Amino acid sequence: MRIHDVQNRLADLGAKPMHIGRVSRAWLRGLPLDTGTRHQQTENFLPLTVREGLPELAHTLEGLARLKSEHPAADGSARLLVELADGQMVESVLLPRDGLCVSTQVGCAVGCVFCMTGKSGLLRQVGSAEIVAQVALARRFRPVKKVVFMGMGEPAHNLDNVLEAIDLLGTDGGIGHKNLVFSTVGDMRVFERLPQQTVRPALALSLHTTRADLRQQLLPKAPRIDPEELVELGEAYARQIGYPIQYQWTLLAGINDNQDELEGILRLLKGKYAVMNMIPYNSLDDDDYQRPNGDCIVEIVRYLHSRGVLTKVRNSAGQDIEGGCGQLRARAVQPLDSKRLIKRVR
Repeated sequence: MRIHDVQNRLADLGAKPMHIGRVSRAWLRGLPLDTGTRHQQTENFLPLTVREGLPELAHTLEGLARLKSEHPAADGSARLLVELADGQMVESVLLPRDGLCVSTQVGCAVGCVFCMTGKSGLLRQVGSAEIVAQVALARRFRPVKKVVFMGMGEPAHNLDNVLEAIDLLGTDGGIGHKNLVFSTVGDMRVFERLPQQTVRPALALSLHTTRADLRQQLLPKAPRIDPEELVELGEAYARQIGYPIQYQWTLLAGINDNQDELEGILRLLKGKYAVMNMIPYNSLDDDDYQRPNGDCIVEIVRYLHSRGVLTKVRNSAGQDIEGGCGQLRARAVQPLDSKRLIKRVR
């Protein structure tokens, strides 16, 4: 379901734009749709036909994103396994300091070799109403003042829905534009469309390596944009909107944690309006990839930071519960697949 479907249903009930805005704001705050204001009760504002139609609409909206399970972590985050109306599941993450990470696709087509989500492939797009429904659901648990589009999926592959969600969250959703973070592996449509938006989000670019050949191996289905070009595109957008690009770098032991890569980062990012986020890989014992040890991570950050590249460590939320992106969904789906297999054998 898309946002305009919700707005059209309200219009069919007789709602004017101001009424639609009131109901949308209540929904996005995680409140009942008939919530009034301190100075104006709902019955003195919404038409009777709209008020009578709200219970059915509320039932529909609640079904867009239902909490399947919650997995609190020691770092203050909580991973939410969210069931959509058709039974498909995605993940949202309540982050420390009032942040939320949302999913934009069920699965992902990019196929990053270190990502659990990519192993399932793309199953379907998440509608714009389903994206903002994840925010409405999360706000029932705690305040949400920042939304990052870094969950399951590649936002650039669902661009229309994601931009619709960003526009609503940046207006009726009450979230500051720089606190809406669009994460992508890089797609020319992103750099064409984002500057044209009324709500222009912050941008996070998945870099992971400064070598074009290695990036193709790690992100096999990402657009063929050389790291140098990707950084130049990011720099132009950063200067245009007035806040820095976040570059994402998943640290993989023995692959992209060497001195050559560090020199490449300095060459690409020194003097740029940028922040480098080092994300130690959320590894399990039997994974093909492992995270570098703690001392190595500290040295990498210190080396880059001391040479003029603002560098931070951003641990994937929920590492103590083995809750890296896609892991909760994979565990939930696996028993279902096993049951289907048993049924077919019988």
